[in-house]
Amino acid sequence: MATSYAAPAIWGLIVVIGVLTFLIRVSFIGLFGYLDEIPPEITRTLRFVPAAVLAALVLPSFITLEPGTGGIAVDKLIAGGIAGGVAWRTENVFMTIGAGMGTLWAVRFVLLPLI
Repeated sequence: MATSYAAPAIWGLIVVIGVLTFLIRVSFIGLFGYLDEIPPEITRTLRFVPAAVLAALVLPSFITLEPGTGGIAVDKLIAGGIAGGVAWRTENVFMTIGAGMGTLWAVRFVLLPLI
């Protein structure tokens, strides 16, 4: 193991993090169980959660640590842009995935080797 902490300390930390994560999630379920109706401000704010989560999941994949690339994964950025455009125009998940993967493979295996 590549750390100076003892195994019981690491396992204790994992258990504490797990319990805290569980309590955070249960607190929201319990909170909304006491409310008869969700306030409109919270409902309005919760509408933006899926877009924020999607951006938090997708945008880090456009960054690379490979030297000489400027920190941007060009193939993934192009494929993500095209997939985003297809998603916006068609609202079809399968067409979005197909367009994104097809573009990624075309850029990665055809276009970038030519450059």
